[in-house]
Amino acid sequence: MNREAFDHAIRAAGAILGENELLVIGSQALHASVPADLPPEAARSVEADFAALEDPNQEKADLIDGAIGEASIFHETFGYYAQGVTQSTAVLPYGWQDRLIRYETPSTNGVVAWCLEIHDLWISKAIALRPKDVEFCAALVSGNLVEAGTLSHRLKEVDGIEEERRVHVAGLIERLSGIG
Repeated sequence: MNREAFDHAIRAAGAILGENELLVIGSQALHASVPADLPPEAARSVEADFAALEDPNQEKADLIDGAIGEASIFHETFGYYAQGVTQSTAVLPYGWQDRLIRYETPSTNGVVAWCLEIHDLWISKAIALRPKDVEFCAALVSGNLVEAGTLSHRLKEVDGIEEERRVHVAGLIERLSGIG
């Protein structure tokens, strides 16, 4: 998803929810941290994962899915879509809320997207461990967009994951960074 499409999706999600602030949890959060073109492994995604800042019953996530989600008229028209998620969708390091990056352009029409900081995003993707997420993580490392030391520190700040998963992610950091 390019920046223009990302801005459009933010604008649409904000209008649907009647809110001027959203949380971006998935790979498209990278737009706030990378001012240039995204690595191809991030740009090829056709979805942006948005969460409302307040959505205790997941009703707002469902509203996004129904209006501009996968297989919607929005998706069919533009070739990309928004997925409604909740803040608990991603497993994140302690303190991630304090590191969110504000993203707003004239094209977002006053809607602010609070995006995961790049290292928090990397950790979340690495914990998910889907092949596309590992590929995404590798692209950020090879593009020198993340630092291994910061990743290792953030991994230590994640609660609620199995030790086997933590060890695997630590190994991924070492392997991709050429350390260890």
